[in-house]
Amino acid sequence: MTNSGSRTTENNPHPELPYFQELLDRTDWASLATPYGTGESLPAALTRLLDLDPAVREAAATDSLDKVTHQNSIYEATVPVALYVAAILNHPATAAGEHTHKADLRQLRHPTRETLLDWLGNTAYDADDETVAIGKQHVDKGFLDACRDMRAFRDLRPVIYTAVRPFLTDDNAKVRDAALVAAIPLTEHHALTRHRNELADHAHRLLSTSTDRYKRDRTLDALNAWGHNTSTLENANDIAARELRTRMEDHDSWWASNGTGGYAEDPPF
Repeated sequence: MTNSGSRTTENNPHPELPYFQELLDRTDWASLATPYGTGESLPAALTRLLDLDPAVREAAATDSLDKVTHQNSIYEATVPVALYVAAILNHPATAAGEHTHKADLRQLRHPTRETLLDWLGNTAYDADDETVAIGKQHVDKGFLDACRDMRAFRDLRPVIYTAVRPFLTDDNAKVRDAALVAAIPLTEHHALTRHRNELADHAHRLLSTSTDRYKRDRTLDALNAWGHNTSTLENANDIAARELRTRMEDHDSWWASNGTGGYAEDPPF
């Protein structure tokens, strides 16, 4: 069973971002696999992402986005949902009501656009080069041929990036930071690597303002992978988190090789 997103990607490696309503109407959601069955209920939930009430959108994000991802896996329904999310990012409704007193009283945790960008970023990391490399180690070089939905998402990274990029300079800091972290794995695509210098500038801004541990780690990892010196960008918490992660990786490596001659003695934990 092949979804419409996969077919489109195979025929046109760099499709334009579709109109969101056309994508919603023309996709056979009931035929697409999700972790919990089919995507039959997705159109209603995705439509509510454009509700003018921020609380309704917040619930709709759970009802739609959480239904197409599970245990870092890409499913048939994930690709058209990703396209839909990218297509509605700049829709006025995705920011409606978030700057009113009524919204403040509801104590909404995140702007809708931040939630959508976070999901796109997490999905992109689930399909990044490291994931593919690990898959090839455990399967074979035909890993992406066997994982057609992951390959379809990876092929769509340029068009998703076009939707994410404008929010790198959004007025809302949470949205800006989410856009950067979403953009980082997307630029692994060969057509997007030229954007990394631009992202590096935004990364410096995030590291000078954000205290979000996940976003700081992702940003620092990207800068290091791109050959930047991050020693002056790290704060004490960054260094502590990096050292803890190193100790945990050493611990995992020791347990993986214990009894196989991998270590002569226990690592100094």
